[in-house]
Amino acid sequence: MTKRILGIALIAFSLVGLLPVAQAATAAAVPTTVAVAPAPSPDAVLGVWKNGEGTGMIQIYKQGDKYFGRIVWLQVPNNPDGTPRIDVNNPEEKLRKSPLKGLVNIRDFTYSGEGKWENGRIYDPKNGKDYSCEMTLTDPNTLEVRGFIGVSLFGRTDVWKRQVKK
Repeated sequence: MTKRILGIALIAFSLVGLLPVAQAATAAAVPTTVAVAPAPSPDAVLGVWKNGEGTGMIQIYKQGDKYFGRIVWLQVPNNPDGTPRIDVNNPEEKLRKSPLKGLVNIRDFTYSGEGKWENGRIYDPKNGKDYSCEMTLTDPNTLEVRGFIGVSLFGRTDVWKRQVKK
């Protein structure tokens, strides 16, 4: 009965030029199914990522229930004299001779859900400083890495691109 009344109403509306309005109202009343992408798994962040400047690649790996990252490639791996670049800006003098390649520069992240890893730290070898950090997977191959001091409002976001999965 309802379909018949609706059909009669659509015919009447089409005769007076209101069919588009009636179709829109009908479409709004019909339930639709929307596909929702599944939330990424906690290990979706694993792999090799190139930083926003394109000067380095970081391999993110899991150790226990936490996520870490180490530098696995540098655009400029050696000093002008051919020796490997080292962590000259490290605040701890004993670590200033450590090579940059292989350096663990992100650490202690935990997965908080919805493609987000929090409560981590990121070390910037350019200035020797350590920052609080969170990472957000915006799509399977894009990772927003936000380093900050105090609250995340005061920080900087770098966009990393996936190079190799796991």
